[in-house]
Amino acid sequence: MSELTVLRAADYPRMPWKNGGGSTEEITRDAGEGLDGFGWRLSIADIGESGGFSRFDGYQRVISVLQGAGMHLSVDDVRSRALLPFDAFAFKGESAVSCTLIDGSIRDFNLIYAPDRYSARVQWLDVGGRFYSSAQTLLIFSADGQVGVELGNTAHEQLGLYDCLQLNGNRELLEIAVTGRICVIELSAI
Repeated sequence: MSELTVLRAADYPRMPWKNGGGSTEEITRDAGEGLDGFGWRLSIADIGESGGFSRFDGYQRVISVLQGAGMHLSVDDVRSRALLPFDAFAFKGESAVSCTLIDGSIRDFNLIYAPDRYSARVQWLDVGGRFYSSAQTLLIFSADGQVGVELGNTAHEQLGLYDCLQLNGNRELLEIAVTGRICVIELSAI
């Protein structure tokens, strides 16, 4: 049986970065405590200056800029394209990664997951619409002040800025209708 939860941005706990250089607002995770042991984790981080990223050996990372002009990443000494708001970029957690901010501080959005345990898909949708998903875990993250979400004919939710709808234990193909800018994260155990 599936379980639907609405996570409110005001309730996200803060956690220190592994490298001690800042803190993260943890939106949700599958299990575990602290900075290790989870299969997947979704979070928001504020980056005030250019510098190094924490390593997460054995994990895959997908990062997007939420606020600010953007950044470039250096991943194992290879410079990325300019990462602008709502543009997802993936890299391995064990890579040596540092960022160069384009024009001042940013806020970013991160999915970190264990690819040997989960498959993941991350998509940004700008104006809403309808889509279908059969993912075991579905996360719908709001990047607008007000986002409407309909899951089939059973659930209608309103999300505020940075709120997240989480559906666990899905076993069917769901029709989802949304209004506003969102990020859709689909996770399924391998």
